[in-house]
Amino acid sequence: MLTPSAHTDTFCRDNLPPEADWPEFVVDLPELSYPDRLNCASALLDTAVTRLGRDRMCLATGDETWTYGDLLDRANQIAHVLTTDFGLIPGNRVLLRSPSTPWLVACWFGVVKAGGVVVTTMPLLRAAELSKLIELTRPAVALCDSRLLDELSAADPSLMVVPVGGAAAGDLTVRTSTKSVVYQDVETAADDVVLLAPTSGTTGVPKVTMHFHRDVLAITDTFSAQVVAPRPDDVFTGTPPLAFTFGLGALVIFPLRVGASVVLLEKFDPDALVDAVEKFSVTVLFTAPTAYRALLARADLDRLASLRRCVSAGEHLPEFVFTRFLERTGIKLVDGIGATELLHVFVSAADDDIRPGATGRAVPGFRVELQDDDGRPVPDGTPGRLAVKGPTGCRYLADPRQHTYVRNGWNLTGDTCTRDADGYFWYHARNDDMIVSAGYNIGPAEVEGALDRHPDVVECGVIGIPDDARGTIVHAAVVLRAGVAGDAGKVQELQDFVKHTVAPYKYPRSVEFVDSLPRNPSGKLQRSKIAERWGAAE
Repeated sequence: MLTPSAHTDTFCRDNLPPEADWPEFVVDLPELSYPDRLNCASALLDTAVTRLGRDRMCLATGDETWTYGDLLDRANQIAHVLTTDFGLIPGNRVLLRSPSTPWLVACWFGVVKAGGVVVTTMPLLRAAELSKLIELTRPAVALCDSRLLDELSAADPSLMVVPVGGAAAGDLTVRTSTKSVVYQDVETAADDVVLLAPTSGTTGVPKVTMHFHRDVLAITDTFSAQVVAPRPDDVFTGTPPLAFTFGLGALVIFPLRVGASVVLLEKFDPDALVDAVEKFSVTVLFTAPTAYRALLARADLDRLASLRRCVSAGEHLPEFVFTRFLERTGIKLVDGIGATELLHVFVSAADDDIRPGATGRAVPGFRVELQDDDGRPVPDGTPGRLAVKGPTGCRYLADPRQHTYVRNGWNLTGDTCTRDADGYFWYHARNDDMIVSAGYNIGPAEVEGALDRHPDVVECGVIGIPDDARGTIVHAAVVLRAGVAGDAGKVQELQDFVKHTVAPYKYPRSVEFVDSLPRNPSGKLQRSKIAERWGAAE
């Protein structure tokens, strides 16, 4: 039963799925019990300032640093701008569009302090994509980096857009200069919606997930506290955009919960990442397997000596990347499976609990099992659909796909895994990526892992493509190292290599050589774009 809302604008409550269609929420840790009235911005930012002081370093870029006091002042000023200049009322949605900058973090906190609901958007989205999100979420105002105004204006000319980071009179940075740095945060309900986050893989009509104030704290008290185990003296950095819940948790929520600091990067660049780690003595890194592979290609990994914790998520972490990174740096990569629908990671392991090649075990606070197509648990060692319950879960914004994601109280994440007798989950594929060839189930990640071991392979992507004889065959798109010829002889060599690495029936019967692989802004491989040219259904 929902508690009384502080939202004057009832849009979010009105568009929640019926509670009967929600997953079952479980509270298996005492720290997951939160008060009925809760503003997560107050709990994260104001609490940190009260506990640790205003002068503690909070946010840094190559050009500037903000203390916790700076962030608090600017967030409070933004809350004043939103409420006094634009009439924002609790429950109104505010769209944010920006690369990862201190001002974006301040905007996030300012919206939440004012009782607003953040609508996160990727800076690379174009007008057509933005217009769909605007239509779904109906924001009252948008705060947009002054360098990214054109696409947003084209998406909806009627939307009130406030530029951020420029020098114009109406720019948010100018407006805030005359506002008080003191603000009384709205006392929202713990189960008021605070975040509308689109899923990263959606095509067509976007799926928008709805998360409560208590959900934001729940991911800090589960994956962050129980696995990442951050310390107040940690310095975080990473490459996932803050518009993704992976990045929001990793680079805002987790560090601020413990009073740590963050180095923000506007985009992924291996040189900039290594420079930032070395310059700021970064201790905690969040990024995707693609970035760790890029780092392994470098000869200067000694510059990463300050790191103590490296987290990988977004796609499967190949075992050879884990092994080579450990050999080169002495660091065991923390792998994890998460979902926008559950806000962050729910299967992972750290330190001596890591089993190389496995994603990990259920994060404390979550229950995880594997099910067959009818929702029955499968035995250990049998591939099944990953099903999760915990303190967070799927609530789509007015979307019938709620019934697909939630079944019998479980969140069905769309992943196929195997669990061993010790409770470790071994990733195979996304359910819709699983290749069935002549009756054999073949996980693309396993074939990719085999190809990745070949010295001439830089990276690869594996899909199933139609075949008259076998129904579907394994196809590999392969990027070769510079100077290696992609000819028929190399195809045969790679096929033979896979046959001697995994079960022979899994080898790629079709191989193409490409210059690069399609990836989304978080680095996740987009198999659907590989499949498009082969007429394969993904």
